[in-house]
Amino acid sequence: MSSINKIMLLVTLSIAALTFSFTANASEGGGSSYPNGAESIMAGAIPPPGFYFINYTNYYTADKMIDNDGDEQHVNLDLKVKANVFRFIYITDKQFLGGFIGFHTLIPLMDMDLDIMGMDDDDSGLGDITIGTNLSWHTKNWNFAAGLDITAPTGQYDKDELVNVGRNYYSIEPVLGFTYLSDGGYEASVKAMYDFNTENNDTDYQTGQEFHFDYHTGYHIGNWVAGISGYYYKQVTDDEQNGHTVDNYKGQVLAIGPALKYQYKNMSFIAKYQKETMVRNRTEGEKYWVKFIYAF
Repeated sequence: MSSINKIMLLVTLSIAALTFSFTANASEGGGSSYPNGAESIMAGAIPPPGFYFINYTNYYTADKMIDNDGDEQHVNLDLKVKANVFRFIYITDKQFLGGFIGFHTLIPLMDMDLDIMGMDDDDSGLGDITIGTNLSWHTKNWNFAAGLDITAPTGQYDKDELVNVGRNYYSIEPVLGFTYLSDGGYEASVKAMYDFNTENNDTDYQTGQEFHFDYHTGYHIGNWVAGISGYYYKQVTDDEQNGHTVDNYKGQVLAIGPALKYQYKNMSFIAKYQKETMVRNRTEGEKYWVKFIYAF
C-alpha cells in the first residue's frame, strides 16, 4: 500500500464519525464513544441521591496526523470539532450491594469541520446518545463507582461522507472509578472504561476494543479546586473489515493540562485545557472544556 493510501485509510477510519469523543484515531468513528477527558475533578465520585444536570462545552482542534511509528504525516490537516452535551443524572435512594443505584443519559450536539489534502467536509447536528446505570459507594475519604454505559447510533451517518456526527454502531462500556480526598484537601481521581464495539453494517467495519481513563490530581481550598487532569487512551485489539484484521492502526494518546473548579451554592463551574502527546494513529491536538453542574 502506498504512503498516500495509508494516510487516507487512516484519515477515513479515524474521522468517519467523531461524535462526542472529540478526537480522531484509527478506529472507525474516532475511537471511544466516551468523551475522553470529560471528567477530572472528583471523577470517581457520583453525587448523593438527587437529580443533577451537567452541561459540557468542548472545542477540539488539531493540525497534525501521527502514524503508527509516532511520525507526523504532512497532510495539511485542519480539524475543528465543537460540541455541547447535555447530561441528566438521577441517583435514587435505593441500594444494591451497599451502593446507591443511579441512571444517566448524555445528548450531544456536534459541529465538525475538516480540511485535509485538498478535501473539505463538515457536518453538524445530534450525535450518538448514551444511556447508562451505575452504583456508587461513599466513605469519609473514599468514593467508588461502577457502571455500564451503552451508546446508540442515533446520529446522522453517511458512509460516503468524510465526517459524520454519528458512528453507525453501538458501543458497550463498563466503567469503574474512584476518588480519594484527604482531610487536608488533596485529591486523586480516576475513571476507567473498556469499550466493546459492534460492527458498522454500512462499511462492514468493526472497531477493536478500547481501554481509556480520565484522571485528576489536585488540591481543594474553600470553594476552589486546582490541579492537573487529562486522559489516556489505548486501543487494545485490532479493527476488522470484511472479517479481515486491519493491522497497525491501533490508536493511542496521553493528554495532560490544568483544571480549575469553583463551587457556588448548588452549582459548579469547571474549566480545563488538555494537550495531547504520545500519539499513535490519531490526530494530535488540544481540547478546551467548560463544564457546568447544577444540583436540583
